[in-house]
Amino acid sequence: MLLGVLSWLCSSLLVSVGGGKLPEAEVQVEVMHRPFLCHRKSKYGDILLVHHEGYFQNGTMFHSSYTEGDKQAVWFTLGIREVIKGWDKGLQDMCSGEKRRLVVPPALAYGKEGRGKIPPESTLTFIIEVMEIRNGPRSHESFQEMDLNDDWKLSKQEVKEYLRKEFQRHGYPPNDTHHESMVEDIFTKEDENQDGFISSREFTYKHDEL
Repeated sequence: MLLGVLSWLCSSLLVSVGGGKLPEAEVQVEVMHRPFLCHRKSKYGDILLVHHEGYFQNGTMFHSSYTEGDKQAVWFTLGIREVIKGWDKGLQDMCSGEKRRLVVPPALAYGKEGRGKIPPESTLTFIIEVMEIRNGPRSHESFQEMDLNDDWKLSKQEVKEYLRKEFQRHGYPPNDTHHESMVEDIFTKEDENQDGFISSREFTYKHDEL
């Protein structure tokens, strides 16, 4: 998926001034539309289905999920750095059907290096519409459903199987490459003792630290 390639680029911007440090750069968030009814709001660990457009500061569009590629909205998990840090920060507490404009500084986007068509030190604007919010593999509610053999620990295969079923349940084709990437990221961050499993304790107590 397109959004999978936006990961691993979450560098911090700390500038020293007179021996002190300025606060980390922030995302400017503008709510363009919010539905009257909101049954749940997005939180870290949720899987979001989004359409988005990206613009440079001069107003030139560099990407649109509405018109490019397969023209499909894309899934990603919020808060585990699958996307740029500006998205993880700016898409919290959103409703399904809500649309926001995010102005993301370089430190929360692609930093000093840039990426592909994105030049270094680029401030980017994104118009993002959340189409659907689902419990993700990192949500507390999902643990028992994922623990297929009821042994109070999760294997990589159990997490991957959960993702596959969730995508198929809602009419979206499974994407093994993306699922495997998500699983590896989860285990890197949560398998504290590196035994190849995520225990119920590891799963539970890592969430608030994301």
